[in-house]
Amino acid sequence: MSKDPMQRYAESLEKTIQHNYSYLKEAVEDFKGLCMVVTPEKHTPQDIIVDIRELYKEIRDRLAEIKAIQSLLQGKYRQYYRRDSLREKAIAEYGFYTKNLYSKFEYILLQKQALARKKEGEISKEEERGFPYQWFHSSDHQVTFVRNLRILEDLDYETPSDLGIEERREVLQGKVRSLSLFCFRGEASLINEVYSRVRFREHDLIERYAPEELHGLLTHLREIEPPEVEKVFKRVLENLNASRLKCLHIPIHSQKELEGDLSHTIKKALDAMEEGEIKTIII
Repeated sequence: MSKDPMQRYAESLEKTIQHNYSYLKEAVEDFKGLCMVVTPEKHTPQDIIVDIRELYKEIRDRLAEIKAIQSLLQGKYRQYYRRDSLREKAIAEYGFYTKNLYSKFEYILLQKQALARKKEGEISKEEERGFPYQWFHSSDHQVTFVRNLRILEDLDYETPSDLGIEERREVLQGKVRSLSLFCFRGEASLINEVYSRVRFREHDLIERYAPEELHGLLTHLREIEPPEVEKVFKRVLENLNASRLKCLHIPIHSQKELEGDLSHTIKKALDAMEEGEIKTIII
């Protein structure tokens, strides 16, 4: 008995998933090998850098195609689709693993660029390690900072936060995405309250930078204007009875905006602020 057209099409979609899965098993190993070649100490040929970026894009494209097909099969063709939980887990792990490898690769390139500029006398000792080092103490936070900026267009999220930003339930492709750096400064007891009670999304960060200072990062997956972010901070601080804290907001759209000694600029802005003031600066 011949199969109906919908069943044949569902089976062709399943074969596409399996084909991409087989490709990923080999491509991820190749990607790992290429990334291992890039170290801070050794010169990296430009063709290796190009190959890493192109292979990463191809891996991300394959993962996106698998995700789209799975969504279609689980919807319109669900009666013909049998989920393979082990394969789905492996595919998810490939995505997570390659993202981490790529973020570390880009981070090493930043280090190499900083060292090259230092040799040429273009940067000070304070700038040598780059702004992510200056904004966060935690090495995990530093790597996440760079990763989020480098792969901003590939990020999505599921876990909601307490911030109440409407974007948390929608990821809009093709829109202007950005990061928001923020700093809360003031009484240690109020800093404790904010740090212990506010829950953030998976791509957002907060760190107890000093007894009277919090540093953080918000990752926006839709276009959002600074006044909207300021309103969010104002509401959060009011809800926690912490409205006496200073709050500085710095929108970031590209790596280029992080060049130079931003720590001095930010410190100067914070020192000039009044208690309870919420301010956005463009750098």
